[in-house]
Amino acid sequence: MFKVHVVGAGLAGSEVAWQLAKRKIRVVIHEMKKIRKSPVHVSDDFAELVCSNSLKSIELKNAEGLLKEEMILWDSLILKCAYESRVPAGKALAVDRNGFSKCVTEKLLATSFVDVKWEEVQSPDVDDGDIVVIATGPTTDGKLAEWIKSVTSGFFNFFDAIAPIIDANSIDMDICFVGDRYGVGSGDYINCPMSRDEYERFWNELVNAQVIEMEEFDRKMLFERCQPIEEIARSGKDAMRYGPLRPVGLINPHTGKEPYAVIQLRKENIEGSMYNIVGFQTRLKWGEQKRIIQLIPGLQNAQILRYGVMHRNSYIDSPRVLDEFLRLKTMPNVFFAGQITGVEGYVESAMTGMYVGINISRMLSGKPMITFPKDTMCGALVHYITSASELKPMYANFGLLAGGKDREKTAMRSIETMKKFFEEVELND
Repeated sequence: MFKVHVVGAGLAGSEVAWQLAKRKIRVVIHEMKKIRKSPVHVSDDFAELVCSNSLKSIELKNAEGLLKEEMILWDSLILKCAYESRVPAGKALAVDRNGFSKCVTEKLLATSFVDVKWEEVQSPDVDDGDIVVIATGPTTDGKLAEWIKSVTSGFFNFFDAIAPIIDANSIDMDICFVGDRYGVGSGDYINCPMSRDEYERFWNELVNAQVIEMEEFDRKMLFERCQPIEEIARSGKDAMRYGPLRPVGLINPHTGKEPYAVIQLRKENIEGSMYNIVGFQTRLKWGEQKRIIQLIPGLQNAQILRYGVMHRNSYIDSPRVLDEFLRLKTMPNVFFAGQITGVEGYVESAMTGMYVGINISRMLSGKPMITFPKDTMCGALVHYITSASELKPMYANFGLLAGGKDREKTAMRSIETMKKFFEEVELND
């Protein structure tokens, strides 16, 4: 009997395994965490979130919200667990980081069609007729990375950064206040208000702080959505005030006025014992991080539970080496899924795993594989990463869809198209 081997139990790998197991296809997950962890992983659970705990917007007029609605139709495990472990974050889908990973792990291990081998795969056995899915993520290294380079002719790279997490008990609520921009939400953020003098001192210290040097680091290789806060600051004195520190729509109840700038904190877990500093991705040295964070009003006694770090992300030249099903052109029993294919973002990564899982199940069942309609967000993303003339990491956006300027109409049309396609494929096939 055919088996499917999924290398990597991240968001994409977990979604591949779920889509197969629910269709009664046996899956072996190969995960190295109990043997060796990457520099950005700390847990043994599957689908660990290493950057933000936010899966971004749930609004349909936002491309990320549209992507989620389409994936829910296909019973996405990642979204199922995200909603089960949700923490308040206004219009964003943020999760309890540990609860989310535990949910994904438990649901996969509860099925009799999933086996786990805790091992570090160095080169997949692609000659025994089984199906292999490479879902090891953008931090893939070692001998497996060398194998991937050999079958894809190398990687492209960019740099990504992570924000610090602080202890909720160390936040001074006599200075900070609870609220959402424009009052939209249920008071899901803690706001640290800054006067002009406080902001300018913070900016000056930030742009002159010491950073961790990285080999071959180049500002041009920074991914735009995860720009380190110090790099944003260096682009201009007011850049942070018009970016992650924008104060618009926030009134400080202590003063009755809008602050000059605001740093927001978002819950990391359901209990609210940990908070993420929103938009504060950084590669500052750890001592500098603590010193500068404690310059923020209300965080003068901040206890840092996890420091921000930067890491190199790699992805393959998917348009050249993968077909429209994310299958290696030279090895039709090898598929790729996740950020290593050139998508960017948690949900985008999971979507490629969902897509690969659905298609492998169809292939093994003797049915023709499918491509999502190009006028859906899922289909547009897959089409982009498999056909772009020059692949750059891509997240969900309305620019991928024809007529994307009218977001509401485009979203409704996209959902209706995916619903009809889902019914044709899953219910009438």
